[in-house]
Amino acid sequence: MISQEEFHSLENNDELLTLIKDKNVHYSKVKETLSYMNELRLLQIELVKLQHYIAKEKKRVAIIFEGRDAAGKGGNIRRFMEHLNPRSSRLVALNKPTEVEKGQWYFQRYIKELPNPGEIVFFDRSWYNRAVVEPVMGFCTENQYKEFLVQVPEFEHMMYEDGLIIIKFWLSITKDEQLKRFEARRENPLKRWKFSPVDKQGQILWDKYTHYKSEMFSKTHTTYSPWMIIKTNDKKVARLEAMRYVLSQFYYDGKSEAGTVLNPDPNVVMRYYRSNVHQID
Repeated sequence: MISQEEFHSLENNDELLTLIKDKNVHYSKVKETLSYMNELRLLQIELVKLQHYIAKEKKRVAIIFEGRDAAGKGGNIRRFMEHLNPRSSRLVALNKPTEVEKGQWYFQRYIKELPNPGEIVFFDRSWYNRAVVEPVMGFCTENQYKEFLVQVPEFEHMMYEDGLIIIKFWLSITKDEQLKRFEARRENPLKRWKFSPVDKQGQILWDKYTHYKSEMFSKTHTTYSPWMIIKTNDKKVARLEAMRYVLSQFYYDGKSEAGTVLNPDPNVVMRYYRSNVHQID
């Protein structure tokens, strides 16, 4: 055991690891957590550099997080934004449309949320609600769904031509892992609010979600706005690799001085491609 006095005498993580090893304490989990925290800090330092570059160059960046319920969208976004300047970064997580918004062009309420020059906007779900969640849950008509699939590539192409940078992430989770996370939410009073009636249908309608997800990829994955798939059964690895991918897409000031690897692991982050061999949850 490590005494309280010994613990408080430590000055850094390396000293903690040395002490744990000397005392023959089983420390694999501790080492794993410390390694994650160190990598997270180094990547967040790079994100601060990137934000400064985006603000200086007046670039507009939208990062979209999509995926099944409990795939880790919110957790990813929180780590991305933790140390960013709130004046030039923003979270968009829209509620269900109002009666007025229901009568508008579908994309209208999202257009006003797009980034201004020098700003990064994180979308916790986006216009892609109409590609998967809405048709699965019966929240839109068949015509509205088909119209969306025709319009969204043109909508994104217009933004691309106008210089707006869009990064689209699909967070992939297995059915067993989703169930495990749902159960953890129900048992934790601090997370119970996350469990919604829509979430309850996630397991029951798993195959239906899979069908609409596959249709979305096949119709909306383009060269100018590709889908990037992130395996998220391991939440911590997914967060780090998502950050690496975003950082790898820019040549910002000070990038060469990074204290860690900035290229994502291709076994965790991959571009969607049309193949029956490549299965995505």
